[in-house]
Amino acid sequence: MAVSACIHHLRLFGVALLAMLALGPARAQDDGAHVAIACGALGIELELCRDAAQEWAAKTGNTVEIVNTPNSSSDRFQLYVQLLSSQSADIDVLQIDVVWAGMLESHLADLEAPLGKRVDRMFPALGANNRVNGKLVAVPWYIDAGVLYYRKDLLAKYGYQPPETWDQLTRTAAAIQQAERRAGNQRMWGYVFQAKAYEGLTCNALEWVSSYGGGSFLDLDRQFTADNPQARAALNRAAGWIGTIAPRGVLNYDEEASRGVFQTGNAVFMRNWPYAWALAQGEESPVRGKVGVVALPKGGPNGESAAALGGWHLAVSRYSRHRAEAIDLVKYLTSAQEQKRRAIKGAYNPTLTALYDDPEVIEANPFFATLYPAFENAVARPARPAGARYNQVSDAIWRASYDVLQGDSKAGPALTRLEDEIARIAYRARWNEAAR
Repeated sequence: MAVSACIHHLRLFGVALLAMLALGPARAQDDGAHVAIACGALGIELELCRDAAQEWAAKTGNTVEIVNTPNSSSDRFQLYVQLLSSQSADIDVLQIDVVWAGMLESHLADLEAPLGKRVDRMFPALGANNRVNGKLVAVPWYIDAGVLYYRKDLLAKYGYQPPETWDQLTRTAAAIQQAERRAGNQRMWGYVFQAKAYEGLTCNALEWVSSYGGGSFLDLDRQFTADNPQARAALNRAAGWIGTIAPRGVLNYDEEASRGVFQTGNAVFMRNWPYAWALAQGEESPVRGKVGVVALPKGGPNGESAAALGGWHLAVSRYSRHRAEAIDLVKYLTSAQEQKRRAIKGAYNPTLTALYDDPEVIEANPFFATLYPAFENAVARPARPAGARYNQVSDAIWRASYDVLQGDSKAGPALTRLEDEIARIAYRARWNEAAR
């Protein structure tokens, strides 16, 4: 599809989406403010957002509308850009990705005075990420890092331990896949992950390359780091999974598509974010009680586990007509009480570090305790060096990675082209936005 056609469809989508705002309660009274919040809909997050927002409305006498945004982070970002660039007041509170703080900063209200002290009680990397040009542009809502889900019943059945390296994962996945197919499940696959051409593939590729010691694509000095043997080995290894332990259809999988295959019992391993834990353990889940979670594998004996830093934050639009009420809603949603509820019910990792010592949170999510070091040492996407050009850099990374996975290119030539493309992005931008 041509770029102009894509933009046209996004504009139509934005108009249609704004026409669907009435997911929250209707205006119940005339004396309160009317606040619209854009929530994600991955897993049960829309339900959690709606319930909490309506509780806030009932307590404050305001009314609230919920905007259901696209699951694709790339589509959601484009919708936000369209609305904010037109200085639209239709959305007051926006759920933004961790990498968008610098890109959307000029459109967001400063939250330092009302919420800066709360952010100081969160993981330090998150506060550093969200303080841009002297203002706090968003409050971290939940933190993410990529993890490996596995069928602990199947590993026990065939005598395997959770893999520590990607080579071990490849061998174990292939062996159990073959054994299960011989036993009658012809739909069984060894490994599913996010290989669709979008931001999720940037996260997966970053984890592969970093786990092999191949860098993070772009360092803080804005130098390309991935044209090396380790990065090439990582991407070529991943390409070898397509059609062997992973279906070719994985090239169209995002988080929910991956979870769908794994949760129906048709995959041994899955890379996903922590949110999938609560859903896999749900009462109706075919794999309830059969799932384990560990750190992602290392890239060999000399590699290390690398998990992409993720998570979503709440920001207030500068163009909101009800800024004070919007800030109060953000304060309510990011409180310790609400983050605890989300952790217990939805396995959303809190950004407030004290909650990792809460017995009820750990009882509901036993693997949270093992994730704490991962959150402190997670691998950041190259958003900080790329600044306002991050979307272009990420787009180049996932397109190069997709070419390798699809079989259109070997890793070496793809990474050389990627380095040239990032150099062109840098030349055109001269990194002015990142250096402000």
